[in-house]
Amino acid sequence: MSDEPTIDPNVEPRQLVAALARAGRLAQRELARMPSAAKAAALHRAASALRDAEGEILAANAQDIAAAEANGLTPAMIDRLRLDPARLAGIADAVDAVADLPDPVGEVIDRSTRPNGMELRRVRVPIGMIGIIYESRPNVTADAAALCVRAGNAALLRGGSEAVHSNHAIHAAMVRGLVAGGVPAAAVQLVPTQDRAAVGAMLAAAGEIDMIVPRGGKGLVARVQADARVPVLAHLDGICHTYVHAAADPDMAIAVAHNAKLRRTGICGAMETLLIDAAFPAAQRLVADLLDAGCELRGDARAQALDARIGAASAEDWDTEYLDAILSVAVVDGLDCALEHIARHSSAHTDAIVTGDEAVAERFLDEVDSAIVMVNASSQFADGGEFGLGAEIGIATGRLHARGPVALEGLTTYKWQVRGSGQTRP
Repeated sequence: MSDEPTIDPNVEPRQLVAALARAGRLAQRELARMPSAAKAAALHRAASALRDAEGEILAANAQDIAAAEANGLTPAMIDRLRLDPARLAGIADAVDAVADLPDPVGEVIDRSTRPNGMELRRVRVPIGMIGIIYESRPNVTADAAALCVRAGNAALLRGGSEAVHSNHAIHAAMVRGLVAGGVPAAAVQLVPTQDRAAVGAMLAAAGEIDMIVPRGGKGLVARVQADARVPVLAHLDGICHTYVHAAADPDMAIAVAHNAKLRRTGICGAMETLLIDAAFPAAQRLVADLLDAGCELRGDARAQALDARIGAASAEDWDTEYLDAILSVAVVDGLDCALEHIARHSSAHTDAIVTGDEAVAERFLDEVDSAIVMVNASSQFADGGEFGLGAEIGIATGRLHARGPVALEGLTTYKWQVRGSGQTRP
């Protein structure tokens, strides 16, 4: 059962995806029967296999980097793609970390006994066959595989063409380790073609793939959400706000806003809009810190009045994920106005407040309807690792199943187990 299935990569994409999904579903049934300790041990073997394959993985990555440079990819894209010994060691360490996380499968969520004596339990179970469609970052190959296996799911991975050699090398090493630990090879499969039609086939594979997780740019995620006939776990934009309340400590507000925007501008948790309370006493210091650090600010009329270097914001700016050192700034009249602005423009990813007023903080936590809501902390903490979840498979901003960083628990569903003693319904 652990041998790699023989699937012709040259068949029509729908047939190819169907064959891969069927093989994955069979493997998932076997994986679901494995004890938690056995899954963990297999993942530790996979991490060791990644370390042992350092030479071949870095050589494959060098091919991808050379092609990316020849094709004129941006420096930011090339940086996401690039692997070195330290980054590869981090990928292997992340697989080890996932192996050591508590296994959610089998957890009893709640239990009750009915008046007729029937005992009911809700128990966590794997989702089943999960498709992951991703771009650029070869670490996703290992992260997604590890998270799916730990939670008892099979994974069908479809990486971008820019990382094709890296993905194949990482996948091969992972599978070697997993198979050595008793996991069937088809539990983690890599789509063996870069034909774009394979993505469409995955999106249409209702009944064969149970959930799709896209990881990549806005164009990819928008296509997946528009075309999928399979449930999707994703976020489209990260339009994250930080509201500096009148009672915010000035030094804290400056430090938090600076980090939220400029630590890494290209991640989905980066602040894209700064809301400043009209009564905040250090507004000029706050915007000057960002401007002096090289951040372009686009503001409303009252924000522009704080510093001559602030340009005028357009209507589109409030709904733009810049992923760059550009920031929208608005001055608002109190908490209610801030809440109204966030409700109108937030993408429901991560929104934060800086304040020393506990009552205001509690209202913000209660009333902002985003996947992650923060008080006195940088929105750049919106990350599964920072939340103690190990690697994440993505951030979800929908209202069903899972929200925020999706790790092991988000890769499970539940079933009802009912134990009776001969009861019949009248």
